[in-house]
Amino acid sequence: MFHRSANLFLRPAWAEDAGSIHAAIADPAIVRNLARAPWPYTRADAEAFVGLPAEPFLPCFLMTLPNAEPAQIVGGAGLGRDEDGQVQLGYWVARPFWGRGFATEAARALVGLAAALGHHRLVGWHFLDNPASGRVLAKAGLLPTGQVRPLGCRARGERVMAAEFALTLAEEGPLRTEMRAA
Repeated sequence: MFHRSANLFLRPAWAEDAGSIHAAIADPAIVRNLARAPWPYTRADAEAFVGLPAEPFLPCFLMTLPNAEPAQIVGGAGLGRDEDGQVQLGYWVARPFWGRGFATEAARALVGLAAALGHHRLVGWHFLDNPASGRVLAKAGLLPTGQVRPLGCRARGERVMAAEFALTLAEEGPLRTEMRAA
């Protein structure tokens, strides 16, 4: 699956991207704000990431600049499952691209994709010591639920206090239930 937004081309990660992914994400300031990424983040971690099987209803993308030569990895964004099994929005942006609105643009694109894929509800969590991520979730249309609890952070090796944001995408119906079960 591919998606084009105003400034980004969202595409799957390929095996040949492992080195570029490693170079973009192997930064403690990035990885400490992600639930599943380890620290240190190694080339082998990037190779394992690109080798993960694709899940059609939970796509993961690399954010790239569409006209950059060579192709530049801005970050990553995708849908997954949180600790409770809810459909979760996640993203990261490489340091050279911070503050340029790319996380918000990708998050908004994924909200639309999640709705198109038939997901009923979308959640996003951000660690409390990373309020910028909370602003991204809000700009993408998710609302704070008031739920704050510790969530696992593999890079930090501990559970870290996080706030939940959520958005109802569509009402339940037979087609949506069927699509999710597929």
